[in-house]
Amino acid sequence: MDPPVDPPADPPVVVVGAGPTGLMLAGELRLAGAEVLVIDRLERPNGESRGLGFTPRTMEVFDQRGLLERYGPISTSSQGHFGGLPVDFSVFHGAHFSVRDVPQHRTEAVLGEWVAELGVEVRRGTELRTLEADDDGVTLGVLGPSGEAGGLRRIRASYLVGCDGGRSTVRRLAGFAFPGTAATMEMFLADVGDCDIEARPIGESLPRGMAMSLPLGERVHRIIVCERAQRGTAPVRRTGPPEFAEVAAAWQRLTGQDIGSATPLWTSAFGNAARQVTEYRRGRVLLAGDAAHIHLPAGGQGMNTGIQDAVNLGWKLAAAARGTAPPDLLDSYHRERHPVGARLLTNTQAQGLLFLSGSEVQPLRDVLSALMRHRAVGRHLAGMVSGLDIHYDLGPGRHPLLGLRLPRLELRVAGADAATTTGALLSSGRALLLDLADDPELRRAADGWSGRLDVVTVSAAPPLLDGTDALLVRPDGHVAWASPGCPGRVRPELRRWFGPPRSHRGALDNGKKETCTAL
Repeated sequence: MDPPVDPPADPPVVVVGAGPTGLMLAGELRLAGAEVLVIDRLERPNGESRGLGFTPRTMEVFDQRGLLERYGPISTSSQGHFGGLPVDFSVFHGAHFSVRDVPQHRTEAVLGEWVAELGVEVRRGTELRTLEADDDGVTLGVLGPSGEAGGLRRIRASYLVGCDGGRSTVRRLAGFAFPGTAATMEMFLADVGDCDIEARPIGESLPRGMAMSLPLGERVHRIIVCERAQRGTAPVRRTGPPEFAEVAAAWQRLTGQDIGSATPLWTSAFGNAARQVTEYRRGRVLLAGDAAHIHLPAGGQGMNTGIQDAVNLGWKLAAAARGTAPPDLLDSYHRERHPVGARLLTNTQAQGLLFLSGSEVQPLRDVLSALMRHRAVGRHLAGMVSGLDIHYDLGPGRHPLLGLRLPRLELRVAGADAATTTGALLSSGRALLLDLADDPELRRAADGWSGRLDVVTVSAAPPLLDGTDALLVRPDGHVAWASPGCPGRVRPELRRWFGPPRSHRGALDNGKKETCTAL
């Protein structure tokens, strides 16, 4: 006998995982007009914060959606690191800086409030147990909160996205290949209170390993400790977090300081495994964030890359769920984000060699440090760890912004009294066509895409846009077309990214009706 269908109605999209990636994706889906259900096996957020702060590119994403103001006062820094060697984000003119003082649980709370306001249901204490995908959708078997009657229940969705972390159940049940390298070392991470610990910057090499400490508040510190194992010794296979006594003992062996009397707020263990799925989409099942890629958490890039995966995917998946997506739009998610994930694995593995190896790599550190004093090298590494240099191959064109994310620029819109920003213009979650030459023909060409596209005539633009007549910006902020600089007119590009236009009667010009009007 089949398990009962979950009332009231099955959603078009189910997201598994209510961490930053899953919540960001849910918000993007709702902005684009798609209904979504988020499920998470935890009955409440655990309050742990493996990530601290966010990178400049995530700052841009949050600014674009009007989320930064929800955090209140935050501290930013133009300084980052590559394997413990300093990099300077100010080489990117006008870019946001990084944030270091926002724990991950705060980001989850901000995103949780946002998606609740958008009408997203987050169903906690709900664990995915079975998954069956076919050409038309995905059937999930889930267990509800402990004590709930009914046993395994069935949810039917058009699409399923696994945002459920490095041990992803979705990835396993859906059969995604996950090649890469296994962990060769183990590290401890802990937040500890009621103690005074000397600040130790990341990358400080000790005779037997690496130790790092960062103050989080009055007598509260974040510590990371890694002892170099004997050659051929495999890391411990754990089923739960390490005891604090084990963490404190490792800290004392490396630094000589006894922190055994401190109060552990939480502890965790992680390794340097590097794996990435071979495909981000298998039919109706997709992966984002740590479910798609795991790596050494160097520079806090993991959470940030997951959030950016979500922003790339959200508007595309919403269009697919609503029946307005061009045929290969969802495939562009893998084409664009898989290379980003692969590069993430490469740079975190390189950083691991720099700050987790012994004295034998000191000559390499010295050479790289000298190279980084050259502006081009410093800019390259700063762009890599910040995400500011992400560039999608979107086809032929010579405009310098094509495929890049449109920077935060101040503009004056025709007829408006006050200036605005490109981030504010993208806050709706819709695409943006910037008319920089007051061209009525351009504006008429976009008529059929109202509801999916905002057309804005700009009366005053910054120097960066000198010589540009028009820009088509996708909902994720990346420039998809520019005039001059890209071949052809705008209508083919509008069809490419947003499907066929509506006719004057409201139908799509391929004879199909839209199933939902975008918010």
